[in-house]
Amino acid sequence: MKRYEVIAIVKTDVSEEDLTAIMERSSNIITERKGVIAKAEKWGKRRLAYEIKKQKDGFYFYIDYAGDGSIVAEMERNFKIDDRILKFMTVTKEGALTREGIDAEIAVVEVKRTQIRIETDNTAAAKEEKAAGDTRPARPSFRKAQPREDNTPKGE
Repeated sequence: MKRYEVIAIVKTDVSEEDLTAIMERSSNIITERKGVIAKAEKWGKRRLAYEIKKQKDGFYFYIDYAGDGSIVAEMERNFKIDDRILKFMTVTKEGALTREGIDAEIAVVEVKRTQIRIETDNTAAAKEEKAAGDTRPARPSFRKAQPREDNTPKGE
């Protein structure tokens, strides 16, 4: 068993129900073959860097899972058959392979996110405090000196 992540881009003219159905089918392929899904997310509609099959925008979705190579082969086969999917990419990933290990990884990531949020909130509050306590006058703006025009004609 290995850990994989797949990102796929779906056409924008596909309805929300169809997008959910595509993700459900991918999730079913993983679970039927005894894989473990760590995370499945919809990233939403985004502008593509270049046109793919005459499409400028696409819906992105992401699935992180642990499983065998047969799962990857079956998912990629289904993505190739489905005309609604513009592009996809599957990449091997380092990490836990069991459900418990994946849950532990997710918990660690959530703790880090909350710590970062707290730190950014504290620094923003400190900046606001400093700005409110700072009573120095504003710095004068410097203007570029403009050359004077002499009214005396040259040569006299």
